[in-house]
Amino acid sequence: MKKRYIVLENGSVYEGESFGSDVDVMAELVFNTGMSGYQESITDLSYRGEMIVFTYPLIGNYGINRDDFESLRPAASAIIVHEIARRPSNWRQMMSLEEWAERTNMPGITGVDTRALTRELRDNGVMKAALVNEVTDDIFSEIKKFVPSKRMVADATTKTQYQNPTDGVSIALIDFGLKNSILRSLAKRGVNVMVFPADVDAETILAANPDGILLSNGPGNPQDVAYAIPTIQTLQEQLPLMGICLGHQLFAIANGAETYKLKFGHRGFNHAVRNLSKERLDFTSQNHGYAVNRDSLSKTELVVTHEEINDHTVEGVRLKNHHAFSVQFHPDAAPGPHDAEYLFDDFLNMIKNAKKETTQNA
Repeated sequence: MKKRYIVLENGSVYEGESFGSDVDVMAELVFNTGMSGYQESITDLSYRGEMIVFTYPLIGNYGINRDDFESLRPAASAIIVHEIARRPSNWRQMMSLEEWAERTNMPGITGVDTRALTRELRDNGVMKAALVNEVTDDIFSEIKKFVPSKRMVADATTKTQYQNPTDGVSIALIDFGLKNSILRSLAKRGVNVMVFPADVDAETILAANPDGILLSNGPGNPQDVAYAIPTIQTLQEQLPLMGICLGHQLFAIANGAETYKLKFGHRGFNHAVRNLSKERLDFTSQNHGYAVNRDSLSKTELVVTHEEINDHTVEGVRLKNHHAFSVQFHPDAAPGPHDAEYLFDDFLNMIKNAKKETTQNA
């Protein structure tokens, strides 16, 4: 197999062997601690602009199947593994991860000391990096000059409105980089889902007469999606609203809070989150590099509802005197535990109660 190299902006170099496409890639380097769920992670649009280091030593052991895609193609810029499974075995598999990487032109590198690489990222924080065929003198300066795209959401979102029709409750979903598992979670509950592009205005959504609003996950810095803030501010005053991941961050910003970049983010499938309002602990699926600044909430009408038990970062908020809340983690749980899936039911109950209040006040 062909030799390839991971070059970090701090000068570190890791050697491995190529699989998939051998195109040179430059992106932010992050790590994922999940023991499984690689297919969902690789196709999660929240990973746009990022190369994923998988900390579990063997990746691809159950192949690629038709059901676990979060989008149609790889979303991550590249994947880095200690060992790629050459002979996967699972009754659902269609092909191996290596074969799928070749078919989709996804760059990958195997044989890397991912334990050492992860420790370096934990110590120094996420870094810009390049996956290259040759380490040249120029590559280090090119990495330092590299600027991540500010159009990640614009590139990830749907370009047209579409619908997953039922005769159930109608929810307008703003797509900032939507995971298919969110659609599946809503479909399982009989919800009529109308999906809108990230730059939709409030008037267009209100004209569709939805019963509630859902702000999806997505990639990148929430500050790059400032154009969505006025829409959120208008909609939260008129309809029940729920935000997930990037949608959570944008909901917080729309209500006066601030966000910041985490040292190495939360990317994995067993992050313990304390639900402060229900006094319960949920194990959650997470994929985010930014968080809501807790101190900034004091000047807002937002109340913390969830927190991560290890670093105590804000994992959920609600807006006082409104039918509106958001969570940083993924209740759709793909991949990961289903502990927090009840939040979709809470949202549907919120919509039901809001309708009752409207009828009583009419």
